[in-house]
Amino acid sequence: MTASTTALESIHPSLWRASQLARGRGRVLDTGYPLLSAELPDGGWPLGGLVELLVQQGGVGELRLLQPALKLVGARCVALLHPPQVPHCLGLAHIGVSIRTVMHIKAPKTADALWSAEQILRTGSCGALLYWAQHVQASSLRRLHLAAQASDTLFVMVRPLAVAQDASPAILRLALKAAAGGLTVEIVKRRGPVGIEPLNIELQPTPVLLSPRGRTVRPIAPVAVPRVPVELAH
Repeated sequence: MTASTTALESIHPSLWRASQLARGRGRVLDTGYPLLSAELPDGGWPLGGLVELLVQQGGVGELRLLQPALKLVGARCVALLHPPQVPHCLGLAHIGVSIRTVMHIKAPKTADALWSAEQILRTGSCGALLYWAQHVQASSLRRLHLAAQASDTLFVMVRPLAVAQDASPAILRLALKAAAGGLTVEIVKRRGPVGIEPLNIELQPTPVLLSPRGRTVRPIAPVAVPRVPVELAH
């Protein structure tokens, strides 16, 4: 039986059993948190696919959770698309993200934000794309996921916790809740078994990363996004 099981799982990297974490599927970035990495397929944040962080409100700690991975991006650009508040330069620098590599994109409409995200993913121009979105249609999520598959970009969408019950093409979905000293992380979806106990992740204390007060500390200038027909976003 052992030999049969081994042969079955070695047929193709895409094959995995529901009781096991998927392995050998693709590239990942180390999360920097051993407890979290041990529960993720291939042991890190997957590249070339949609990752969702589900939060009660933006700024709960998602940037600090991604801090180690963003540092691994190196000199490549980190795009912040439609963040809930103005990015705080000193806070980002404190966690090792150089403001020289940060691109703040403020899109006036959802269609503009979707278009911007798709262009970034299709061109592979950024090492990481973080997109805060409230209401996105399933068809748009699928389109962005497909665009991400052709890239080596860390693509993370920060969405409301209320959509946890909705279907999503994301290969990884985590629910984040504020906790003393960090976050409680619940795995909503992964390539592997679900139903594990929430993880308590301790985060590095930092200055505020997203705050209206960031405007008084030389905020990153937003990038103008051209208006596009709505049909391009679907």
